[in-house]
Amino acid sequence: MTELVRAVVREQVATLTLDSPHNRNALSEQLVAELTDRLGQAAADPSVRAVVLTNAGRVFCAGGDLKAAGSGSMASSTSGIMALLVGIVDLPKPVIAAIRGHVRAGGMGLVGACDLAVADPSASFAFTEARIGVAPAVISLTTLDLMNPRAAARYYLTGETFDAETAARIGLITAAAPEGDLDEIVEGLIAAIRETSPQGSTETKRLLTAQRRERLAARADEMAALSAKLFASPEAQEGIHAFLERRPPAWRSSV
Repeated sequence: MTELVRAVVREQVATLTLDSPHNRNALSEQLVAELTDRLGQAAADPSVRAVVLTNAGRVFCAGGDLKAAGSGSMASSTSGIMALLVGIVDLPKPVIAAIRGHVRAGGMGLVGACDLAVADPSASFAFTEARIGVAPAVISLTTLDLMNPRAAARYYLTGETFDAETAARIGLITAAAPEGDLDEIVEGLIAAIRETSPQGSTETKRLLTAQRRERLAARADEMAALSAKLFASPEAQEGIHAFLERRPPAWRSSV
């Protein structure tokens, strides 16, 4: 089986690269399982001070695996994605998203779960769930608390695409990198983290994530169940198949 998440540990940093180009780094069960495993290894490695989550190809993460969603239940996949987001938030080391290319739907939840996030000018972002008949239920637990309410309402409800500078302005990411500067900015953040003590870093992250950890503990099961229910609904199945078949969904046929 081809590996979908590559892990390299060097100079106190575990770099985890999503490498599933055939489905635009979608959150398939295999990719989610591998990423969860690699994060666990990084957490257990005392030499690792920080984790960088990045991507191969032109898409950071396209979200859920819609081919799987259109052919069966998403209950298991949804629970796996939720556990992955919880794992990133709970990880006792800073996680930095280094984003190149497009981020959609569930991929937005990954970005939101990371402690720091930097995107280059190729990045674009969209909460596309409502366009296929579902809602950003699971990923609301790692994105709603980052964005100002008006921006969240706009981009959740419309599914509009927005760029890295907008993502930084509304609080979804830490910084929008100028062309060619992404690696330098990420390296600067890592260098600063190396100056902190392991205990200081861990306990500071726990302070920063306290409210979202409480929210995840209280609502994770509810949001995972809602997401699975919506994906299984006739309206969402129509939306998913319309997307895969590159045609308008039924609710747009009269427009």
